[in-house]
Amino acid sequence: MATIADVARRAGVSRSTVSYVLSGKRPISDEVKARINLAIEELGYIPNAGARALASSQTHVIAVMAEFYPDEFAPAMLQYILGISRTAQEHGYDMLLTTNQDGPAALRRISASQMIDGAILLNVAAKDRRLPVIHTMSQPAVLLGLPDDPQGVDVFDLDFEEAGRVMVQLMRAKGHRELILVSQPIHVVERGGAYVWRLRDAAIEEARKSDVTLHCIHAASSQPDVGRDLNAAFDAFPHATGILLNNEAAAGALPSVMAGRGIRSPQDLAVIGRFSDEFARTFSLPFSSIDSAAEQLGDLAVRQLVRRMDAHAANTPQKPGAIRLIPPQLIDRGSI
Repeated sequence: MATIADVARRAGVSRSTVSYVLSGKRPISDEVKARINLAIEELGYIPNAGARALASSQTHVIAVMAEFYPDEFAPAMLQYILGISRTAQEHGYDMLLTTNQDGPAALRRISASQMIDGAILLNVAAKDRRLPVIHTMSQPAVLLGLPDDPQGVDVFDLDFEEAGRVMVQLMRAKGHRELILVSQPIHVVERGGAYVWRLRDAAIEEARKSDVTLHCIHAASSQPDVGRDLNAAFDAFPHATGILLNNEAAAGALPSVMAGRGIRSPQDLAVIGRFSDEFARTFSLPFSSIDSAAEQLGDLAVRQLVRRMDAHAANTPQKPGAIRLIPPQLIDRGSI
């Protein structure tokens, strides 16, 4: 493996000059920079991360704090991580992914070790236990998910309230007056999954105003239980002509359940889900959906975090944190 001394010999400069080019601590002529960069490319030299951090006070690493639970559908979470990873790479940052169930302790440890320049928190709960930690960190952090108290923090999320309203409005515009709303498992709500009740409560209010009957259920996050829950809902509400899905596992299971019951969409049942376009393609889902904007949100979170990290490194004043909710966008696949 090539060393900084090898680069210096190949470029015909001192080791300190190579260090200055890597750290940007001193101005170096463009001609010398070009020689050093060519030597780095030819030798395949990879700067030591620890040395680079000492030289520049930056590690070029972003922590992604994800919490995976057995009662949630993991593939849906991966869409957010993909968006984060792509944009982080574009900005020259590596990604440190942690799924430690003791999120606050993991965040404190990683922050105190100075191995990261910033953090993105996923699966943010209404009263997330990690929030007090980010207010004490020396590095900036961004949230993907709206907590009860977002004061002073950058937050990116889908506008779930508007999504719930739009789903009901679209169904009513097509003449549907009795609907089923399938939400995440009840444990997600008990744990603080605010996106569940944000969409549900807005949908209930919109249904009330629109004279639509809305039956709300919680379904499991995996087979065979989610299929059982969907069949039970159809048995309990045989006159419902439309179904709203705020549960990715239910969306994935619905085609087989409908096939087993001889139900066609949209002829017999109108369907609107809440999931990403990539998710629909992956599972070959034929249902119209409100795009969860997972990759877009991941991209926006990284871009804002990079702005915060650059300002932090330059010790420049920063604006207060802000909340950005992405408006719901319908992807029409002909199931309404």
